[in-house]
Amino acid sequence: MTKNGVWDLVELPEGAVAIGCKWVYKTKIDASGNVERYKARLVAKGFTQKEGIDYHETFSPVSKKDSLRIIMALVAHMDLELHQMDVKTVFLNGDLDEEVYMKQLEGFNDDIT
Repeated sequence: MTKNGVWDLVELPEGAVAIGCKWVYKTKIDASGNVERYKARLVAKGFTQKEGIDYHETFSPVSKKDSLRIIMALVAHMDLELHQMDVKTVFLNGDLDEEVYMKQLEGFNDDIT
């Protein structure tokens, strides 16, 4: 993660509040019930932030099943092409307007250089 520039280890500025984080682990199992692989992901505890202080707005695009059915019907009726994309990780690559500070992981002993 350090090589990919996922985060920068910095001193917490005066007046800034650092949010916590935790590891989330998941075991991927194949069709026959055997363990295929183990996955781990670091998650920020964003629920501790306060609207108007730590962030100003949120937006989460979602669609209803009825909307999807109408789109599918229009595509079929008008003989159009439909492209689908996975938006499960859409927020991972979003641009933030605010600075977000996260507490250092427990057991992570890297000094600021």
